[in-house]
Amino acid sequence: QVQLAESGGGSVQAGGSLKLSCSRSGHNDNIYCMVWFRQLPGKEREGVAGIYTGGGYTYYADSMKGRFTISLDNAKNTVYLQMNNLQPEDTGMYYCAAADSGTYCPLIPSFFGYWGQGTQVTVSS
Repeated sequence: QVQLAESGGGSVQAGGSLKLSCSRSGHNDNIYCMVWFRQLPGKEREGVAGIYTGGGYTYYADSMKGRFTISLDNAKNTVYLQMNNLQPEDTGMYYCAAADSGTYCPLIPSFFGYWGQGTQVTVSS
């Protein structure tokens, strides 16, 4: 089984930055992609960015391009999400997810079987 644990959330002022981490533990050699989602208050969970663990290919939701950067440290089994120029509308819970079955890595929550508990990001104006 796989366990995911997010960290790095917190409170920042508008224009600030945060770097989230998602550490993966447990034995599963089939994990091939990891993704960041977020859930804003009163809204459905939405994809932010994904990364293929084998080659490091990254992709982003259109609305997330430019301010968010996903990266991977395979040696540490950790995926990061660097978030810059944060705005109050970015406030919400941020989750990481992992997939071990398939070849695609869509930014669709129902595709993923492994989830972390989430980390709260709060941006004040």
